[in-house]
Amino acid sequence: MNSFFSKIKNQKEQNLPFVLYSKPNSNGIVALLQQDDTLYKVLNYTEKGFVFASFDEKQLILIPESKSEILTFEQERIVFDSIETEDLSFDEKAKNQFENLVSKGIQAIKNEEFKKVVLSRNEVVELSEFDFVETFQHLKQLYPTTFVYCFYHPKIGFWMGATPEQLLKANGNVFETTALAGTQKANLEAEILWQQKEKDEQQYVTDFIVKRLREVANSVMVTEPYSIKAGSIWHIKTDISGVLNDNSTLEEVIDTLHPTPAVCGLPKKKAKAFIIENEKYDRTFYTGFLGELNSSFAHNAISSDLFVNLRSMQILDKKAILYMGCGITKESIPEKEWEESVNKSMTMKRVLRIVSCEM
Repeated sequence: MNSFFSKIKNQKEQNLPFVLYSKPNSNGIVALLQQDDTLYKVLNYTEKGFVFASFDEKQLILIPESKSEILTFEQERIVFDSIETEDLSFDEKAKNQFENLVSKGIQAIKNEEFKKVVLSRNEVVELSEFDFVETFQHLKQLYPTTFVYCFYHPKIGFWMGATPEQLLKANGNVFETTALAGTQKANLEAEILWQQKEKDEQQYVTDFIVKRLREVANSVMVTEPYSIKAGSIWHIKTDISGVLNDNSTLEEVIDTLHPTPAVCGLPKKKAKAFIIENEKYDRTFYTGFLGELNSSFAHNAISSDLFVNLRSMQILDKKAILYMGCGITKESIPEKEWEESVNKSMTMKRVLRIVSCEM
């Protein structure tokens, strides 16, 4: 093992906070090694460092740039043997619970309580062995177009993921974001065909983001939707960019965007209330956001590069908790949504050595 990863492993052995990450389509890897175990927090988004925020934004954890040793590394492509997990069994009870939850969401939409809601579940898998450096490298190899990360704080926990969705990229008053929705398992067909349900879901997300951004920006540009592949899953994506008003702050923009309809629903407040009441578990950092906050170490200019915490897992002793969610509209079919959640769980399962699978 090279000195870069040895240093990060040593940091973990000392029980000190760190983050290890690689941006989409990049060979570069960045690590922030916090030099004490203090739990720093974001107070007004003027701080510099790496932010790790929960879904409800009640936990805004910061690894400060000024309190950390910053390491960078360029890694050549590493090839791992695939871990075959397609035949894992699942818990029938969990399937029924999730399908019932989806049915409840569909009925609420038909009752015109909201237009869309994103419902999620978690799944516990037992691990035969776990090496976070190897897992990180394997995630990076399998999902090169995603933001791959490993975050640890002794007072928060250990999280890893490979997320395809950018929340916000901001450099001065210029910003970029995306609308991402729709899910389809990759197959051998040359052309990806989307059903009206997926197209509608994508349009809901795009319309919401554009409408909200126009409140804080004097210029908003939107591309046509296009298909993008993240590992073995296809999504519909729209790129959105623009220029913020002179009096708009980063905090206002983040509050405008998070949580996006891709992880919460529309209208946001009603969908979020339904999620909290009906999911029956705490998402914590799943569907929160993370990334560089006002950083100056990765660029010549101070910039922020934030991602939505999708396709993620929490690592505990000898087990991993996986998180998966699905966008529900009135056209949704509960059994199909279950299948989509299973497909999404494979993102993490493909890099884990699993003993057994339980819900």
